[in-house]
Amino acid sequence: MPSKRFQEAQKLVDPKKSYSVDEAVGILKKMPATKFDAAVEFHVKLGINPTKGDQQVRGTIVLPHGTGKTKKVIAFVEAEKEAEAKAAGADIIGNEEVMGQILKTGTIEFDVAVATPVMMPKLSKVAKILGPRGLMPNPKTDTVGTNITKMIQEQKAGKVSFKNDDKGNIHQAFGRFSFEETKLKENLTALIEAVKKAKPATSKGIYIQNAVICATMSPGIHIEIAA
Repeated sequence: MPSKRFQEAQKLVDPKKSYSVDEAVGILKKMPATKFDAAVEFHVKLGINPTKGDQQVRGTIVLPHGTGKTKKVIAFVEAEKEAEAKAAGADIIGNEEVMGQILKTGTIEFDVAVATPVMMPKLSKVAKILGPRGLMPNPKTDTVGTNITKMIQEQKAGKVSFKNDDKGNIHQAFGRFSFEETKLKENLTALIEAVKKAKPATSKGIYIQNAVICATMSPGIHIEIAA
């Protein structure tokens, strides 16, 4: 049985209708709040074949107003870049000792990892721990590069990486319920444009087949997205 709060929120949504971004965010903000600051999420079904390597959708974007969550960043850098990484805001410096601790305990105390190209071969020993959790630095997500300051600052500013799952869906948080309506609209619009831009050249037919926004523990609101 849905909670009273969920039922009240459900009354605001016509499940047979697709709303504009402005309308959808407006409805969302009228829903009863939870006791915590819920994440606001974008879920989209894509017209791709996720079994084909040339139809994978992957991208990164710095959301205009961040996600509302402060990321804890680890920087895997050589000794001469440690000071630069700390100055840029890295929470943890991923040196040989830290990699040894990760390998020994399997404990992860960070949300995102960035690395210089020099460190990538050394990271191979912890790849089996970082990889399954989506934490392995990757040039495709702008988490491997020589400009360590830029990578760290972008992550701290709210950069997010998205990719399709094995069913051709993307699920991505783009803010918090406490965000002003305007900020949620701007974040969502930027995210939609990034997903559209990431369309594979080999994808045929309707690319964005179904799109929904919701807050944690709220009903979904279908949104209309122009091709």
